Amino acid sequence: MIAITSNKTSDERIQEIVQFIESKGVQAHVSKGEDRTVIGIIGQADPKLAEQLRQMSGVEQVVKISKSYKLASRDFHPADTVISIKGVEIGGEQLVVMGGPCAVETPEQIDEIARLVKAAGGQVLRGGAFKPRTGPYSFQGVGVEGLIMMAEAGKKHGLLTITEVMTPEYVDVCAQYADILQVGTRNMQNFDLLRKLGTIQTPVLLKRGFSSTYDEFLNAAEYILAGGNPNVMLCERGIRTFETYTRNTLDLSAIPVLKQLSHLPVISDPSHGTGRRELVVPMTKASVAAGADGLIIEMHTDPDNSMTGDGVQSLFPDQFAHLLSDLEKLAPLLGKKFDTKKEAILA
Repeated sequence: MIAITSNKTSDERIQEIVQFIESKGVQAHVSKGEDRTVIGIIGQADPKLAEQLRQMSGVEQVVKISKSYKLASRDFHPADTVISIKGVEIGGEQLVVMGGPCAVETPEQIDEIARLVKAAGGQVLRGGAFKPRTGPYSFQGVGVEGLIMMAEAGKKHGLLTITEVMTPEYVDVCAQYADILQVGTRNMQNFDLLRKLGTIQTPVLLKRGFSSTYDEFLNAAEYILAGGNPNVMLCERGIRTFETYTRNTLDLSAIPVLKQLSHLPVISDPSHGTGRRELVVPMTKASVAAGADGLIIEMHTDPDNSMTGDGVQSLFPDQFAHLLSDLEKLAPLLGKKFDTKKEAILA
């Protein structure tokens, strides 16, 4: 349930209400908005608690929430969550672009791609050091060495970095080198991994499982939030359907639906969502039109010879640059800001 107070209720009174709630053996999460403060109540509450709260001064309303995900729900947190990472804000007015190869291959490769991402106006360098592959004989990534390569390239060119983490054991080492940790579609319901990610504060990009419902997706995010990490982004990366022309079916309706159901930033992945280079550009623009807060796009200097074999969905550098130039014109029409000439402010 949630307890709602007005903006006239003092901070001291809100703290008293929180202390009363927690004295009943449940957790209280405070979310302050311009017009009201929402106190979310998590746990098995005594049925009498709702009536007790209604009688307390400063409490305007008590509402029971039927959704299984609480902290991810917009009912609990009416205002959009904005995640700030070294001067780059994700979930606010700024459109954020994450670009780079599917996998880190060599120091020279990731350095050159980082330079191109920065030159085009991107803010985040993407690249996998550990790769979960469907086939056991496919390229699995270069491991910790790849994390170091990407961290150095990101620092050199003034970019944030994002990389995929596959197991709880590697969360700490990945967080040591990367600014954002990605949970891939195959791990969306790896609950041990999600619980571990809840114990750190490093932002997490959670990809939707390729056969998952919105409810399952948001409950996966809830695991991380419930663990204490509020910095979660939701990523629509396409779902598995009967269509075989595209690698996946990019569910554009997921973007406004997730924005309606949740306060968390929503990122679109048109590269995995389509699996076809010629579709990445139009679906990127469609994602922005649908309300995405950011994009994660594959770009490679030599996609035909990429070690992962996913080059067919990777943009060439000139295509990536032209796309970002188009986004600079499109974003303001849709209430977003995107300046390809603006330098990211990295601490």
